[in-house]
Amino acid sequence: MHRLYLHIQAPFAAFRGMQAGVYRSTMPIIPPSAAYGLVLNLAGIESRGEDDGTTTQMRADLPPLRLAVGQVRDSSVSTLYQQLHSYPVGNSGKEFQQRTHGAKYWIAPVRREVLVGLDVVIGVESADAELLAAVRSGLRGELDRPRYGLPFAGDNNFLFDRIDALTVAPPARWFTPLTDDSPRASSVRLTVAIDRADASRTRTALLAPDGQATSTPPDAAWLWVPEAA
Repeated sequence: MHRLYLHIQAPFAAFRGMQAGVYRSTMPIIPPSAAYGLVLNLAGIESRGEDDGTTTQMRADLPPLRLAVGQVRDSSVSTLYQQLHSYPVGNSGKEFQQRTHGAKYWIAPVRREVLVGLDVVIGVESADAELLAAVRSGLRGELDRPRYGLPFAGDNNFLFDRIDALTVAPPARWFTPLTDDSPRASSVRLTVAIDRADASRTRTALLAPDGQATSTPPDAAWLWVPEAA
């Protein structure tokens, strides 16, 4: 297996799972599923498959990777208010539709969490050395193929300040799965692989950061995304 590390920093970030309601939380760190998408984007690998008319599917032939995520420095959490446009159920709010003369009429204030000061490292392992070379080329702007969009920090309003490809990771607290009933501080459920067609098939893992920062991820921190090779 070939390995590289991506040290990523952003002033603001948000990694939200599927949720509804007037309060939208964020995961405290980039989840493996989002880290996987970032790696593919940098390598110029298109992850989108066919559109079935409802949602865009993930391609079935995407390369499997082993990923580890670590917290270099803790982010703080702030919140912001936003006017969110949604779609009413049934005839709810139909009396507002006429008053707005074709404009959006089902708008409600929501509160969203935002990570401030994202500073994390992603370990990437692949059997394909050319894929990791493409990631480095993508960061240098040297890819010979088009790439879809700009990489963003979980929300397309938030962009990265830096993404550095390294052979040695900075000291980080690596997130590893909880394997027994013993409680661990800062445990969180992170998405590992997303199924856009059937949310019940989305794979998650209950993880927590190690207590001590190290430059080498423990074996337990490495997770296959989207599935083992």
